[in-house]
Amino acid sequence: MWKNTAETEPDAERVLELNGTIAEESWFDDDITPAMFKDELFSGSGPITIWINSPGGDCIAASQIYSMLMDYKGDVTVKIDGIAASAASVIAMAGTKVLMAPTALMMIHNPATVAFGDHEDMQKAIEMLNEVKESIINAYEIKTSLSRAKLSRLMDEETWMNAKKALELGFTDGLLEDAKRAPAAVEAYAYSGKAVANALFNKLAEKAKPKKAEPEPAKPEGRSVDDLKARLADIKKFM
Repeated sequence: MWKNTAETEPDAERVLELNGTIAEESWFDDDITPAMFKDELFSGSGPITIWINSPGGDCIAASQIYSMLMDYKGDVTVKIDGIAASAASVIAMAGTKVLMAPTALMMIHNPATVAFGDHEDMQKAIEMLNEVKESIINAYEIKTSLSRAKLSRLMDEETWMNAKKALELGFTDGLLEDAKRAPAAVEAYAYSGKAVANALFNKLAEKAKPKKAEPEPAKPEGRSVDDLKARLADIKKFM
């Protein structure tokens, strides 16, 4: 729901909070749907601020919301206070200005789906996912000006970024700052979700390997027992 500064000022900046999963339809009234968003967006005019805290959801629904914001005539400020992951990161790219809290995160990854059938059905699903990925890259490319190859690699790796890293890569335009305090030094970091999962899997696999049998200790070099017995018998003859 819009949080207007004053109902008597139709052109005053409106503020909308997007908290929750993005979906085509809402079953429990806790999802963000394109239909609901459209009603809210075009209920007024003037500059708007969108606060985002969402794990993502349906990429087609996110594309619809992204398109609405791109088509909106007023300025759109996007503020990420928690997380803008997956499909939510696509919506964030529609902001005229995108700001992130120093504690916020953004995550981008490849689209996913569920499919069943024979090999032709699987191939069609793969082709569909490839096309969806290219459409998502379009939004990232417009905002960041990064190469499509670079963006594709970041998506392949399931990249998690803090605010500073998102700023370095062009996904955001700045950090949310407190005017009462000096801006804190935030170190940029990003990590690959897939790399972390693979590293953990490799460690578990290494622990599960059967231990190799230790080699038998080498026998000391020298005379055999029989040789020593014979030598002892010769010594006894002279005792």
